[in-house]
This record gives sequence, structure tokens and C-alpha cells, in this order.
Amino acid sequence: MGLPEMWSFMCRFNSFKRTNIILQHLRRSMHMDAAGEVLLERRGCAGVITLNRPKFLNALNLNMIRHIYPQLKNWEQDPETFLIIIKGAGGKAFCSGGDIRVISEAGRANQKIAQDFFREEYRLNNAIGSCQKPYVALIHGITMGGGVGVSVHGQFRVATEKSLFAMPETAIGLFPDVGGGYFLPRLQGKLGYFLALTGFRLKGRDVYAAGIATHFVDSEKLGMLEEDLIALKSPSKENIADVLEAYHTKEPRTKDQILQNDALFREIPRFGGAKSQQQRTNSKIDQDKSFILEEHMDKINSCFSANTVEQIIENLQQDGSSFALEQLKVINKMSPTSLKITLRQLMEGSSKTLQEVLIMEYRLSQACMGGHDFHEGVRAVLIDKDQSPKWKPANLKEVTEEDLNSYFKSLASNDLKL
Repeated sequence: MGLPEMWSFMCRFNSFKRTNIILQHLRRSMHMDAAGEVLLERRGCAGVITLNRPKFLNALNLNMIRHIYPQLKNWEQDPETFLIIIKGAGGKAFCSGGDIRVISEAGRANQKIAQDFFREEYRLNNAIGSCQKPYVALIHGITMGGGVGVSVHGQFRVATEKSLFAMPETAIGLFPDVGGGYFLPRLQGKLGYFLALTGFRLKGRDVYAAGIATHFVDSEKLGMLEEDLIALKSPSKENIADVLEAYHTKEPRTKDQILQNDALFREIPRFGGAKSQQQRTNSKIDQDKSFILEEHMDKINSCFSANTVEQIIENLQQDGSSFALEQLKVINKMSPTSLKITLRQLMEGSSKTLQEVLIMEYRLSQACMGGHDFHEGVRAVLIDKDQSPKWKPANLKEVTEEDLNSYFKSLASNDLKL
């Protein structure tokens, strides 16, 4: 090989080497970016999960799920980890939900991510629900959809005056998933059915009053609470509960409400209201305000106790109050298919285990990916933002029992495995 050929070869080799180094750097950067979306740390006695996409309101994506799940399992087995804390970065949101725009685009393109996302998200929800270590979710700020899934199934959920809870999926042609079919029908009376069908937003102390949160803490004390939890030495579940109770601020309720919520708490410990007689009072934020839906609970229990969406609508029309008519207006904007799916999901979920509900919801998710309304809802709300979805079918009458059954049909070998 002559000198020119040697020089040419060396140039090509160096170019290849540089390209290879750049590709390695890019791969490493992509991995770091994915990892940076969620921070996983061992601090003191606790494993701490921080959802770290504040610009996107900490919306959950597949990369984040794939980082959280194995670490959660590791901490569950680690004798030096005594509790798990999950929180959101940025102060505005705990987690605004799943990254549904990406999921919709993948579903339209028939990409596997639409299957993988729901399957792995629901596996994570189940892992949280069955976690053997105390799991503390600091649901400060916006907590919707997927954010509810990574919080509500844990043992402790701490709301603040800035918490904002909603399951708004019927407005985008979906259904309240991530185990919504399990926890929503277990809330007091028909409250869960109301929240699921209307997407009604609960704020601040109301998130606790509804039974979504187990504790209410002033946001300015959240950092101190976290530090006190982390500083515990080999704590038991009771030690952790004591620290949470010390920070918990009492919410005024009537004697009947206290007795009702205490009975619910004994029956369904995950979702009942906490026992306020024994709580310490550290704050006066919103303390004079009663539960926002308190005066409407009789109407909610009456109107939303029907077995069909059509009957619920008729009940609201017959009630005729301004509250009932406002809910009627909201429901009439929702996807008719989603409304029917959601009501059946909650009715069936009321007698299922969390695992059984997640298997059912995976079937529903995949049917929605292959349907029209979810993609149309995402277009109308998130892409074009015209807020005018064109649902198909356009009314409840056209959503037949046969259509509904097809959404709940087994996927055989493709069913979710937990």
C-alpha cells in the first residue's frame, strides 16, 4: 500500500472512529435524557422517586415507567429501604397524566408502543398496589390520569392546598383507567361514578375530603415532612403513619360525615376518609370550607345510581336543579362511547380485585386505540385545540350493546399478564 492509499485509509478510519464516538455519545445522551425524566435516589431510609418533566407537567411516558418499575421492585426487596416516596418536580404538577398525544400518534401508526405503554403502565400500577413497603405519594399540584395511577394505589397519599385531582378521560374518548375501575366505585356513595363520567375537578382539601388523599398538609411544610420521613431510623409502618399524622391538618366535617367516612375507612382502608377526631391541627388553610360537593351528595347519589347512562341523564333532567343541569351540560359534551364504557367499567370493577380491573382496562385500552373517539379527542383537545370533537357514534342511542361488549372482549394470549 502506497503513501496516498495509506493516508486515505487513515482518514476513512479516523472518520469512522469519530462517527462511532459521536453515535456512542448520542446513545449515552439519549439514555441520560430518558433517565433524567425521572430521578431515583436512596435517601436515608427511603427510596425517592421524582417525576422530572416539569415543562410537561411531569406527564408520564414509557421511558419513565421503564425506569420506575424495576427500581420499585428492587427497593421492595432491599432490607435497607423502609419506605418509598414519590413526588413531582417543579411545584406545579405531581403528574398531569400519561403522554397521550404520543400514545395516540403511535396508535394511529399501529406502532407497538401503544400496546407497550398501557401494558407496562398497568403493571406499574399493580406493583404499587401490591407493594410490601409503605408507599407515600406527595400529590402536590395537578394530579390526573396516569398521575392518579402512580399515587392512589399506594398506602399513603398526601394532598396540599394546591392539589388538583381529576379523571377527565371521557372528554378525550378514553375512560378513567390506571385502576380507576377499582378505586372510583369504592369512594363514598356514587361520588366515584360522578367524578368518572363528568371529569369534575377536586381541589386542595377536597381531594382529602373525597377520600382520594389520606392526609392533608400545607404545601410549605411538604419539604419538612419529606425530610422527617427520610430521617426515620428503620421505621415501621406505624412510625411512618405517626409522622404523617403529625403534619396532617384537620378538615372540618359534620358529625354524620365523620361517622360515614370512618365506616367507609374500616370497610375500604385504601380509599376512605381519615379519622379526623384524632388528627392534630397545624393549619387554618381552607379550614372553614366544607367539602365542595357536600350539599350535592344526595343528588349525586340519587342521579348516578342508575345502571345506564341514559337513565342517569334522565335523572339529571328530572332533578332540574342548577347543579344537575350543569352536569347534564358537561356529560352531553363527552364521548358517548366513553360514557357507556366508563359506567360499565365501574359497575364491573366494584366487585373485582385491582388485578382483575387492570386486566379489564387493558382490553378497553386496546379497543380504544383501534377506535375513532380517542384519536379524535386528542386532536380536538391537544392538537388543534378547537374543543369540538366529532364523536362516532355521535349519540348514546347509536352505541349498541354489541359495540360495548366488543370493548370488554378477552384478548386471549394478548391479555395483560400480572
